[in-house]
Amino acid sequence: MNILLISGSRNPKGQTARAAQAFLAGATDNGARTEIVFLPAMKIERCRQCDENGWGTCRTQGRCVIEDDLAGLFEKIKRADAVVFATPVYYGDLSESLRAFLDRLRRTCWHRPRKNGLEGKPAVGICVAGGGGGGSYACVVGLEKLLATCGFDILDMIPVRRQNLEMKLAVLPTVGSWVARGLGGRNS
Repeated sequence: MNILLISGSRNPKGQTARAAQAFLAGATDNGARTEIVFLPAMKIERCRQCDENGWGTCRTQGRCVIEDDLAGLFEKIKRADAVVFATPVYYGDLSESLRAFLDRLRRTCWHRPRKNGLEGKPAVGICVAGGGGGGSYACVVGLEKLLATCGFDILDMIPVRRQNLEMKLAVLPTVGSWVARGLGGRNS
């Protein structure tokens, strides 16, 4: 089992990173190979809405004209057995880096009936709200909608608040273990 974790957090030691590491610990303890990608360190531009209708080659050809790290990351996602999306919560929403990535990803897979290889790809979302702790539930709703649009099979969406972080850090390894053991009995 190969699990790719895509992080929208800039802080490799913050609350989102701790939650991601807890998930990955459970996965690796059950034999999964894992990789983490930090979106803020990558070059991912926002969508340009290329033509007068707001679409371009993303709709007609399933690819984006912007030459940045999107295409390479898309290939990593296709090769992974499961993908985890971890994001800090900003104003009740995804981090800007994850938002830019997913906005473009959904455009490239929108036109294809098989979603460019993402249809049925298992996914987990982790949304971590620091500060006052609000917005994690709104964030998981938005993330779930974006992932469903891309065709992912959403296994779990995990809202985390600063106030319940320690409890979630105890739960996340169980989720990682469950995914690594075959997605709750769906694969072996």
